[in-house]
Amino acid sequence: MKQGKFITLEGVDGAGKSSHANWIADRIRAAGHAVVMTREPGGTALGETLRELILGEPMHLETECLLVFAARREHLAQLILPSLKAGRWVLSDRFSDASFAYQGGGRGLGREKIAMLERWVHAGIQPDLTLYFDVPLAVARRRLAESQAQLDRFEREGTGFFERVRQAYLDRARDFPERIRVIDADVALDKVKEQLEVIISTFCKL
Repeated sequence: MKQGKFITLEGVDGAGKSSHANWIADRIRAAGHAVVMTREPGGTALGETLRELILGEPMHLETECLLVFAARREHLAQLILPSLKAGRWVLSDRFSDASFAYQGGGRGLGREKIAMLERWVHAGIQPDLTLYFDVPLAVARRRLAESQAQLDRFEREGTGFFERVRQAYLDRARDFPERIRVIDADVALDKVKEQLEVIISTFCKL
């Protein structure tokens, strides 16, 4: 059986990536592929428990990063890798690029420590395609405020934090252009979908 493809969605909180997840999944299904939708932290029973801790409880930066990667290891073992092996495509809201952006860029944890965890937890395993939704921070913050949802401890961070997160994402996109595609998400929804349509329709034919 042909191995499935692994696609991840990335962006700062408020970039709008989650708003397009179902549409992307539908486009992949329309191309004839079964899709598993998931998220990080989370994706498994243990991962969701860890998610509550990571998003809700104050903790040391290194503890935070270790818990994120612990949830990721379980996610890979229990959901992502078995799904890919069975020929299903996996669409995940965040993966390790988020660790380099949030724990690395935002919180200032050394890149070498995150890279070490990445090698340990998923050496040789990377998404086949990453869609990074990029917006000016003022737009992202306004969208979060308009959502009126209860903010987690990451979403409550200040502008400086998210400036560093966004820059870390842009640095990752520059370093891995063959995998990470930058989506201009500061446009109308139909214009975002036009960008996604070009990328997804081409990728589904590979």
